[in-house]
Amino acid sequence: MQSDNKLFEDFSKVATSALGTLAGVTREVEDAARRRAREFVQAEDAVARDEFEAVKANALAAREGVETLKAEIAALREALAALRQAPTNSVENSL
Repeated sequence: MQSDNKLFEDFSKVATSALGTLAGVTREVEDAARRRAREFVQAEDAVARDEFEAVKANALAAREGVETLKAEIAALREALAALRQAPTNSVENSL
């Protein structure tokens, strides 16, 4: 009976060591993955968040400016069309 306890005790020690080693390997893999992710994000091809937000704001402002200019052009075209018709109407009215 004593030898059975020794066998289970040894098996328990081996299993505990194996789980500890597995936990250590898991930590190493996680650390390596984090390190690789940081390297990828910090690569020259990646854009910083604040730079992205600045370009996004500039693009939005440009888009709004384009819409304003489109509205102004449409108003000017209407005014030009009205001016082109006004002399014709005034000449017809005077006859």
